[in-house]
Order: sequence, then C-alpha cells, then structure tokens
Amino acid sequence: MAEQATSPRARQFGIAPGVLRPGPLNAITDVAGVSVGHVTLIEGEGVRTGVTAIRPHPGNIFQHKVPAGFASGNGFGKFAGSTQIEELGEIETPIVLTNTLSVAEGLAGLVEWSLAQPGNGAVLSVNAVVGETNDGFLNDIRGRHVTKAHVLAALEACAPGPVAEGCVGAGTGTRAFAWKGGIGTSSRVTPRAVGGHTVGALVQTNYGGVLTMDGAPIGQRLGEYFLKDQLDDHAGDGSVVIVLATDAPLSDRNLKRLAARAFLGLARTGSCMANGSGDYALAFSTAEGVRRTPERRAAATTIEDWPNDAISPLFQAVVEAVEEAVCNAMVAATGMTGHQGHRLEAIPHEALAR
Repeated sequence: MAEQATSPRARQFGIAPGVLRPGPLNAITDVAGVSVGHVTLIEGEGVRTGVTAIRPHPGNIFQHKVPAGFASGNGFGKFAGSTQIEELGEIETPIVLTNTLSVAEGLAGLVEWSLAQPGNGAVLSVNAVVGETNDGFLNDIRGRHVTKAHVLAALEACAPGPVAEGCVGAGTGTRAFAWKGGIGTSSRVTPRAVGGHTVGALVQTNYGGVLTMDGAPIGQRLGEYFLKDQLDDHAGDGSVVIVLATDAPLSDRNLKRLAARAFLGLARTGSCMANGSGDYALAFSTAEGVRRTPERRAAATTIEDWPNDAISPLFQAVVEAVEEAVCNAMVAATGMTGHQGHRLEAIPHEALAR
C-alpha cells in the first residue's frame, strides 16, 4: 500500500538544525534514484507494526551493486547482512526495516524478490539487508504479524518523491524519548564549491534519552526524560536504524566513515546510546562512477574516489540530516494505543512551538 507524505514536519515549528540547506524534498529521496516504500499494519487492538523498504536505485541491485559502509554504535540488536557489508563493502539488495521478531520475514521477502529479478536466474546466494527495532510495547510482537507478502508489497511500493513519516511502515509501533516515534527523513546539500553533493537520511526511531531539538532542551522543559526523579525505567533504552544515501562518489571505506558520523547526529538529539539500545547506521553511494557492475567486477578498472581531504562537508551533512530526520519522525507521529492497552502520546505540538 502507498503511504502519503502529508504529516507535519519539524520546520513548521522552527526546528531547522545546522547550516546546510536541505534538498527540495528534505528527504532521502533527494538523492536521485533512491526510492522508499511502506506497508503499515494497524489491526484490532494489538497489531501496530509494518515494513519500510529502501531501494538504492531502480535497476537490478544484485547485478549493479552499490558501495556501502556499516557502523554500530551500541550493538544490542540485529542487523542482518552486516558482516558481508563489512567484508566486501557493498550491498546487493534493497534495505528492509521492520520489527525485531520479523527479521526472518524480511530476509525471506528480500531473497524471493531478488531471485525473481530479470537477470538473476543463476543466482545461488543473496546477502539480504534487514534492520530492526523492537515495537513490542505497542505491538503484539510475539504474534509475528509481518509476513513475506508484506515485505514484497513494501518493495513494490517503493517510489521516488516525498516520503511518508511518523506512524508508518517500520515506525508504526515505535517510540522515541517516551513519546510516539516512527519513521523520519531529511537531507542536506553541500555547497557547490565543495562538491554540491546530496546526503539523505532515513531513521527508524525507537530509542530514548534527554530529548534535544535544534539545541533546545525540549525533554527537560516538557518533563519527560531519562533518569527523571532518579527512576530508571529504561527510558534511555531502545534502538534506532539510520540509513544514509549520497550521490557523492565515495569508496566503501569513506562510506563507513559517513555511517560512523550518523551517531553524532543521534547524540545531538539527546541519546547516550544506552546499554539496551541497538544503534546501527548504513551508508551507500548511488554515484554511477562507483557502482559495482558486472564489467567492473570482472576486470581491473578505474573507479571514482572522492578524496579524504574533501569529505568533511559530507560529514556535516550527515550530522544535520540525521538530527532533523529524528525531529521529523517525532513531529509527524500521532498518539497511539496498542497491545494490552499501552499508549504513547505524540509530542505536544503547541508546547513544542512555545
């Protein structure tokens, strides 16, 4: 099912982190060729979950792999496919996000989808890429309501353009800083004099801490934050998956460096990457000059490589885009009641504006 991008965004409340300008959509899809699809499952009193899929380009990703880098901030979670990304520095499937106990369905859907693509008739191995956070507070996670068919539907729903945020897809049942969280996205464009490249971020927020937005101590002012009254209710725990895309021609080594900078953006929002949090980042490049085509994999060839000395503006773009993507996820989310009557309220817009 297609999800429409009609929710409020952080900039409507004056929240615009950083100094770089966003792309036209202020979304990961500002990176040309990237597409996003959601399937949202809201059923009865307890099903509050879904699937979000990200395609790096519209072609056959297995045959035309893209370089990628992976980073783990705090590794209390699951990120399927990460070891092969670390070893080979590339991804060969779209990226699927879902809930913790549905990673297997994510893998099954990606494998089936990949094997079915034209030109993959002889493929015998697929490194499917699936990230997760635990939505078990609002969602009947043990019921394992996500199916392979839902994963396939999210892949087919992938489209360029505006990206739906908040309580959609893999963010349907998630939380953030004791409020309702979800899916968020943002982008930044570096100045033309230093490359003019676009960096886009998409986040699945399900973590906590002491919420800060654009430098303002929002969590403290609204009275909701980790360690309040010295009561450790694990509000700092949780997880987040961050997906970064760029059109800069980066090596997998420098994409790993980009992924590592994602956690600086996370820190700006008030996370300490708590013990029970699974914090993961994946960065990939869509540049044609670094794509791993069959011809380039078969023989030595010249590949573009943006230099180390010119990469700092991209680091800045990552930090700002991740911070705003989290803010967008929270602003777009709506209050939700779910499994066993549990409820998460949306961050109050009027109070946020004040």
